[in-house]
Amino acid sequence: MTFYPNERLGIFIDGANLYSAARGLDFDIDYKKLLEEFRKRGRLIRANYYTALLENEEYTPIRPLIDWLDYNGFKIVSKAAKEYSDDSGRRRVKGDMDVDLAVDMMEACGYLDHIVLFSGDGDFRKVVEAVQRRGVRVSVVSTLKSSPPMASDDLRRQADAFIELADLGKLVGRERRYRDYTETTEDEGDDGDDN
Repeated sequence: MTFYPNERLGIFIDGANLYSAARGLDFDIDYKKLLEEFRKRGRLIRANYYTALLENEEYTPIRPLIDWLDYNGFKIVSKAAKEYSDDSGRRRVKGDMDVDLAVDMMEACGYLDHIVLFSGDGDFRKVVEAVQRRGVRVSVVSTLKSSPPMASDDLRRQADAFIELADLGKLVGRERRYRDYTETTEDEGDDGDDN
């Protein structure tokens, strides 16, 4: 991956997608190490983390992470998740932050030289193309090494660079602590494999 020391760098993290990708590789992200790593690679201007939260729950498993990120250099972008029952009566939660993330990426074109998008969701291909037309380089971080692969082929082809999360995990990962934890705001069916 090519980074330049004086480039203005922004990180945009699709929280549910990154969580699923790291889980598929059997590690957790150490967000402190992640910030440190990208601060070494350029002038880190922005680090956004996008997630939907259940508003009616007194406690959600993701709340400690969100609070830590908020106090340690990340801007949290969140909205209320919607709860519903699927055809078999199972409780499902849907929280889609794609539009928020895409709009923020477009607005960042005026003050960033390089955007690092942590998502393999093929829905982001068009916004990556639009950002590139404005002269901003885009690196996509996701994985092909999980089963199933989390990175859309179209998104990988559109990006200026693809960073394999398994390789980056050697720098910013740690062994998974909670094997039974699941991100409650994952988009149903949104595994990033939109080839």
